Amino acid sequence: MFTDDISVVSVRDIFPNALVFFTEDGFAQTGGRFSLPLPILLILQSINRYPITFRAAQIAPLSAQKRALAIAPLHLVSGSSHGCATDTRAGRKAAPVEGHMFMDKFLLFTPGPVNVAANLRVAISSEDICHRETDFDTLLGSIEDKLLSLFQIEKRSRYRAVVITGSGTAANEAMLSSVVGDGQVLILSNGEFGERLHKTSQIHNARTHLIEVPWGQAFDLDRIEAYLDVHKIDVIAMVHHETCSGMLNPLIGIGALAKAHNALFIVDGVSSVGAEPVNMERCNIAFCSSSSSKAIGSYPGLSIVIGRRKHFEKLKHHKAKTTYLNLATFYEFLKSRSQTPNTPAIPLFFALEQALSNLLAEGVENRFAAIRRRAEKLRCGMRKLNLQFLIDEKDMCCVLTTVRVPKSVDVTDLRRRLRESAIIIYEGKGCFKDKVFQVGNIGEISDIDIAFFLRTLRDVLLASPTDRNIPVVPIRGAKSAALPLGGFDQAALPVAV
Repeated sequence: MFTDDISVVSVRDIFPNALVFFTEDGFAQTGGRFSLPLPILLILQSINRYPITFRAAQIAPLSAQKRALAIAPLHLVSGSSHGCATDTRAGRKAAPVEGHMFMDKFLLFTPGPVNVAANLRVAISSEDICHRETDFDTLLGSIEDKLLSLFQIEKRSRYRAVVITGSGTAANEAMLSSVVGDGQVLILSNGEFGERLHKTSQIHNARTHLIEVPWGQAFDLDRIEAYLDVHKIDVIAMVHHETCSGMLNPLIGIGALAKAHNALFIVDGVSSVGAEPVNMERCNIAFCSSSSSKAIGSYPGLSIVIGRRKHFEKLKHHKAKTTYLNLATFYEFLKSRSQTPNTPAIPLFFALEQALSNLLAEGVENRFAAIRRRAEKLRCGMRKLNLQFLIDEKDMCCVLTTVRVPKSVDVTDLRRRLRESAIIIYEGKGCFKDKVFQVGNIGEISDIDIAFFLRTLRDVLLASPTDRNIPVVPIRGAKSAALPLGGFDQAALPVAV
């Protein structure tokens, strides 16, 4: 197979959908995160693990010399004695994995945005269409149908899904400004995004109530029930995955309380939908938001509101509080025209449709399980590094892990050193700033990526100075004394992860 005349034609003869080209060092550039030697590229394709569907440039035949380079360890290709090369296109260091791969893009270990699948890069470059023509009607209808499948809606005729050009916050503001009317809304907050819901609601709704607990602390259902017993609440709003701490708030208990007190339940599912089950029917959820750029795995810029048709119908009776984010208008255009009221970001719709197709082809439950497995691999590896987590694992969402910063580590320096190896993580926000870092595991993250991250994290931690001593209060507002994180025991680090 590997003769001197390997070219685009012969590769396509083997794999009709494969389009690749070679860099000057003899590597096959796939357009994704890695540059691979051609033999590895073909092996991966042959076992159907990494479908090759990339656009490409024209290439010359691969000479014997370049074929030898393609299968050589990276440090031999680059001429470096340290096993690292430099990606001259981006000016970043490139670290080998098992001596054969190097990074040519950032690995986004974040809860969003994420590394996207290669076929989304093709989808976002689809043909130009007009949003007032049947082409877009068909596209939006396909997206809505796939969203109902993602949410595993059983009685599909009872639900509709609108898509808004805007981030997840746009969807949340659309719900809070459109659903409450002149009623009373109760915001449940145990983190940054609960606070954002409260701030948004105060802008639009004069009768906004708040039950707030410290960041990273679970809600007390008895306290919420007691509040509902003495206040006439029309709408309850809560964040499902509170990203600032990584806590997954339970839906079914709050949904049951909302139903018992004749209140609508609206959920911020921006960073959980696509990774965690959101059973709207069982949990009595009237409206739920989501975002294209997180666990669904597409580009940033689109948000979603899915809701009961009967609740959408009632929105027209409320006085409009916004122009662009009026859910009643979005629903009317969806129902009557299968369109959006304003000019949408059409390329992002093509990408979202492809991301949903990818997810459904994998299987919703399979996608959930894959994300959980990645989370456990990361957590197991970080436990081996003697790192401690902010909250109990039973309370964590599978999307990310929030890690306490060891005494010896400066989180800014940690992020900088990881970035030098093309790894991006989150830092703590608000009361958690400089006290935690966060590692996501959604998007196109592979087991090889996770192994590379853990190895790099180990090396960075081993290189950290040991003269820092930063006490931390991991939960804002807690009455307990400051809880030190404990020393970072370098001797406890495994030699290999």
